[in-house]
Amino acid sequence: MNPITAIFRTRLKQIRTERGIGQVEIAKAIGVSKSVVSFWETGKCEPTLTPIIKLANFFDIDIDYLVGRKEQ
Repeated sequence: MNPITAIFRTRLKQIRTERGIGQVEIAKAIGVSKSVVSFWETGKCEPTLTPIIKLANFFDIDIDYLVGRKEQ
């Protein structure tokens, strides 16, 4: 697995669970299916730039943190 994918999937799941948000809620908010969010969290696939931006906006976090370029 790509190191960026590993960091992204870990941070996505961590942020989501810390905030008590389900995969379905995220999926609806950014316009993807629940299975896509699940695939991201398990590393089965990687998101493109558009959903990464939508996730960062949804969680009000820096994209660089979400993809492992910096610590929060």
